[in-house]
Amino acid sequence: NIFFLNYMRLNLEAIRDIRDPEHPHTLEELSVVDETSVKVLDPILDERDFGIVQVEFTPTVPHCSLASLIGLSIRTKVTQSQVLPSGYKLDISVVEGTHATDKEITKQLNDKERVAAALENPKLRQMVDECIAY
Repeated sequence: NIFFLNYMRLNLEAIRDIRDPEHPHTLEELSVVDETSVKVLDPILDERDFGIVQVEFTPTVPHCSLASLIGLSIRTKVTQSQVLPSGYKLDISVVEGTHATDKEITKQLNDKERVAAALENPKLRQMVDECIAY
């Protein structure tokens, strides 16, 4: 479906140039995200009231201490880029089995209150802004 392919491409374009917080490279250059990282789930096919744009990422190492910051940067960049279709929710996740605490990080990244609290921290917000301004 052209609609879904277009939104997948727009979302990948939005996140591919995010800078890794520890390396002078983009997430795409480090294979943290690639063309398979973004999926658009149709609400009708999945029998939900809303669609989902899923973005999965693979931290550079299984004990990456900044995996949450990477996910927060992805969420912020997609939100600021306004590429999320109307009636769709954003789901950010660590690829299962690629990080020691992938389930916990994924849960944090999809908790609106925790995300809002994290972005209210000036130092953390500055780090996110530096990653997405690349």
